[in-house]
Amino acid sequence: MYTRLLNPPKNHSYFLFGPRGTGKTTFLQSEYPHAHYIDLLRADVYTTYLANPEKLEKSIPPNFTDFIIIDEIQRVPELLNEVHRLIESPAHYKFILTGSSARKLRHQGVNLLAGRAYLYYMHPLTINELGADFNLAKSLQLGTLPACLTADNPQGYLDSYLGSYLEQEINQEGLTRNLSAFYRFLQVASFSQGSPLNTSSIAREVSVQVKVVDNYFSILIDLLIGVLLPSWTRRAKRRLVHRPKFYFVDAGLYNTARPSGYLDKQSEIGGIALETLFFSHLRAVNDYYQLRYTFSYYQTASGQEIDFVAYGKNGFFAFEIKLGAGFSPSWTRALTSFGKDYPEAKLYLIYTGSTTLYHNNITILPVETALKNLTDILTSSSTTSGKMARSTDQS
Repeated sequence: MYTRLLNPPKNHSYFLFGPRGTGKTTFLQSEYPHAHYIDLLRADVYTTYLANPEKLEKSIPPNFTDFIIIDEIQRVPELLNEVHRLIESPAHYKFILTGSSARKLRHQGVNLLAGRAYLYYMHPLTINELGADFNLAKSLQLGTLPACLTADNPQGYLDSYLGSYLEQEINQEGLTRNLSAFYRFLQVASFSQGSPLNTSSIAREVSVQVKVVDNYFSILIDLLIGVLLPSWTRRAKRRLVHRPKFYFVDAGLYNTARPSGYLDKQSEIGGIALETLFFSHLRAVNDYYQLRYTFSYYQTASGQEIDFVAYGKNGFFAFEIKLGAGFSPSWTRALTSFGKDYPEAKLYLIYTGSTTLYHNNITILPVETALKNLTDILTSSSTTSGKMARSTDQS
């Protein structure tokens, strides 16, 4: 088992959300070996609490003071009323509530405990969690879901994830009746990964209405396996693209959803996978260390683009991601332009080379260096990038 960066409270109830396969259950069973565990994926447990949520209190051992873990709480949202009552009871029970889907909880407007439980997220593994097991090429192809990396057949796991698991979730929650159209959508959506969304074009390719495509994207987001990245709009001095981008949360899921063949450029697929890996790390570090950044992308109407902009009270950063081992000054044009419009921003170019470089006011980092030091970067003073450099080259 990998040591996770997540550091939840020791004596306070909390929600733990994350996609299936991110290791929520494994983490909790390791951290809380004496907890009272209720697994709503078990058919008998599920039907018991679906019919009688009030039986929750009777399942708790007498004088129990450890955590009570309810796995996959979204399957029986009605239990939250009982949880709320038990937290405020004289016994002051402590709960950990996991979920791999936010759809039912949000759409039914159920009781989210009104702040009585904190909210945490589990992400695919980061480079610092993987340690010596991190391999860039493997991470770009298979992603970093712990359930995938520990499977006997990692690609088979990913195939089943986007196949049987997704179908099961969709059927259980009644999300769509047209599974064949949904799986056509998955393939088409994978070609849109990392690009501003054109839902009208996707709808034409899938042969469904635009509102159906919007619903399909919301399914992926609610199941926590996809995320929308909005466009940067603050103090815009140029005409910008405003449509959001879509990303699968894991490079392995992206590669599995995206059909590839003889005519596909592996550099194009690998470049999007590298963006996906970096974005996964951004989101993980932001959540685990509660940095409260918002993320966006920057793209002008003339085509200048920056992959990720991080903005918050702790700092303002622009990251451009390039799949290439040899630095080219042409890669920095968009960052240079952005820096002129926003001189407050710290500018980074992340590439697959092996040397830390500097070009004007842009720090150029090997991807593994950037991923390992991402927490320091996002919490840094202006001198941190210099501390990371082992070698420099003024370009």
